[in-house]
Amino acid sequence: MFKITLLICVLIVSGTSAFAPSNSRTFSSQLNAGKRAPKQKSDPTGNNIAVKELLEQVQDLQLLTKVAEAGILSKAQDAGISLSKLEPLLKLASSNNDILIIAEAAAPEALPLLPKIVSLTPAALPLLSVLVQTPPAALLVGAVLSLASAGAGVYFIPDDTIPLVAAQTLLVATLGVLAPATLGIGSIALGKAKN
Repeated sequence: MFKITLLICVLIVSGTSAFAPSNSRTFSSQLNAGKRAPKQKSDPTGNNIAVKELLEQVQDLQLLTKVAEAGILSKAQDAGISLSKLEPLLKLASSNNDILIIAEAAAPEALPLLPKIVSLTPAALPLLSVLVQTPPAALLVGAVLSLASAGAGVYFIPDDTIPLVAAQTLLVATLGVLAPATLGIGSIALGKAKN
């Protein structure tokens, strides 16, 4: 009889602990207490710190000076592309709400990529200056050739092993999707800008 009474008392006491206030600091919060707070996203004046650091990087790399020295705007103007011809494209992009929604949704994820893009831009300026002078039809032919080479790679590379399947996947992603899309969009943009 004593054992049953003791068991009932233990059950009642353990049941009341569910209604008793607990310590607000749990073990996991004690572990996280030693970690630093997450980096602030804006400074006291409300400027986005990531954008501010990006602009400082552009200034440190003297990116605009390098664009001017490469003569990209002059070459674009010689090829028939001017900023006034690009204005309708910008108006079209701003009037299309889907483009704005996609850009706004991608902004938080794209923002960390921008410093890397800015750091690679000086090396890409000579290529950009050549591409500005390329006829849109040549870019379209490049897109078709890239797509054909991806298809040929998938056809001729056997899919016997995992590394070969991975090589096929990489080939299709770069030559079958990325390059044709980039060249096709570049061809359309250059064609509209030159007209």
